Amino acid sequence: MIQAELSAGPPQTVFVALSKEFAELDPLVATIQETRKAEQELAEIEAIMADPAAAGEMAELAEAERAELVPKLHELEQKLRIQLLPKDSADERSAILEVRAGTGGDEAALFAADLFRMYTRYAEMKGWKVELISLSENDLGGYKEVVASITGKGVFARLKFESGVHRVQRIPVTETSGRIHTSAATVAVLPEAEDVDFELKDSELRIDRMRAGGAGGQHVNKTESAIRITHLPTGIMVVSAEKSQHQNLRLAMQVLRSRLYEIERQKAADDRAQARKDQVGSGDRSQRIRTYNFPQGRVSDHRINLTLHKLDAVLDGSALDELVDALITDHQSRLLASMDERGRG
Repeated sequence: MIQAELSAGPPQTVFVALSKEFAELDPLVATIQETRKAEQELAEIEAIMADPAAAGEMAELAEAERAELVPKLHELEQKLRIQLLPKDSADERSAILEVRAGTGGDEAALFAADLFRMYTRYAEMKGWKVELISLSENDLGGYKEVVASITGKGVFARLKFESGVHRVQRIPVTETSGRIHTSAATVAVLPEAEDVDFELKDSELRIDRMRAGGAGGQHVNKTESAIRITHLPTGIMVVSAEKSQHQNLRLAMQVLRSRLYEIERQKAADDRAQARKDQVGSGDRSQRIRTYNFPQGRVSDHRINLTLHKLDAVLDGSALDELVDALITDHQSRLLASMDERGRG
């Protein structure tokens, strides 16, 4: 049906919407067709096995084929159940990444810089584009706060479970007695808002154009084109100070839209208490989600009780997928369990 409508040459807006729907449904249709084919093959094999005339080598061959087909069919059915799970409408979007130093002073800022580099390298491996929006550094090269946009397909789906408090245990470079300190940084990942999500009125915005020495920290001193946008109804303030004035205005609006969009998403989530219970964590920034222990070379995700003894590989981005995949699998398992429970009820 959708293919027929696409072939008919609809208007551009309709074509884009239909193409998106087709792209989402196509893998599901393929899995259904593959499942039906496997079910038919299994029925034919079992019919052969039930036939008294089938004996000897033919019966052994049918039994061997059945032994291969049954687990394959189980995998297809599980894949189909996952594809039928409720989708987060923001999953395919790009994202705004915000990393801020928490408790721990200069060491927390150095750790925030480590986390940002981890996400930047991970994005490069995925072929995503990272664009710096604002950066506030300390004297040691640590990041008190950094905000960037990460553009690509499915960025939010891969990074959304990174929101929360990340804790580090290591000997700081400033520590002379060799004692291990614990510091923290907060990460927020917001789905990038689109113009159609809501309308921003000019009367709701105050836009300040700042020259050298403006708000945003030491790094702003390197530019004379910083932009600060204040959303008057909520008091949300966004600064962009890394590009030309025109680019800073675009980027600041991008972050503001995404923060307001996330507020709307959170309101909707709060209205769905049961759905929120099924999620992996709340994404609340007060929630400690992961610990990076340098003396033991390990990373532990506390939400799923997973520990990887490959700290360096996680921090260079190459092993981050192991954590992300495990979080997504756990999230899907919780959703499936919730669906089964509602089905029994």
